[in-house]
Amino acid sequence: MRRLQQVRRGEDANNLPRRLVTAVEPSSPASEAYRSIRTNLLYSLVDSPPRVILLTSAGPGEGKSTTCANLGVVLAQAGLSTLLMDCDFRKPVLHKYFELRNFRGVTDVLAGQCSLEEAQHEIQPGLKVLLVGSIPPNPAELLGSRRFGELLDEVRQEFDYVLIDASPVGAVTDPAILGSQVDGVLLVLDAQSTRKGAFRQAQRSMEGVGANLLGIVMNNVKSSRDGYYRYDYTYGQ
Repeated sequence: MRRLQQVRRGEDANNLPRRLVTAVEPSSPASEAYRSIRTNLLYSLVDSPPRVILLTSAGPGEGKSTTCANLGVVLAQAGLSTLLMDCDFRKPVLHKYFELRNFRGVTDVLAGQCSLEEAQHEIQPGLKVLLVGSIPPNPAELLGSRRFGELLDEVRQEFDYVLIDASPVGAVTDPAILGSQVDGVLLVLDAQSTRKGAFRQAQRSMEGVGANLLGIVMNNVKSSRDGYYRYDYTYGQ
């Protein structure tokens, strides 16, 4: 199933809070595009819907964190309790979208420095964010640990949806480790920068660990005819 929406150009790429378009411009075409992705998630695989979802990309700067943050907002707007979980231990940015301090988060919960409840930030009714917290020296080992698996089980029980923002696939092994533990993966691509070879490599990396590739979010598709960017979402393989 495919959904196509148009997004006006001219967003300030350096102003991350402004890129949270579903919160600042809920009636915009871009917000409608994210609601289309939400609809696909809600009505697919009805018998066993994916609840813990990893968002990653083939390379850096392709919009995975923007997609993660906005999808979290629209899920909460639909009355679904949602947790955004920043597991990009190499270059975390979710805290910037919500103008938060990256003070306590995943690593601090795993280290026993604080509880899950203490580390969460409530953004709006139904939406919470769990940041990275202290940057660990060994991200891959941490993500593959028994304690991290227990944390995933804990948040799975507490929330309707858990969206995990991970490092790009091409950079490190972290997304592959996470891909084997979640219910599904959304692969985010940039039409202007993602190379076909990088996409294929990312796809093979996910499939190699048995990850369930739910679909692809294609953004930044330029249309010279109307001066718009499109967000293109393809669900399924």
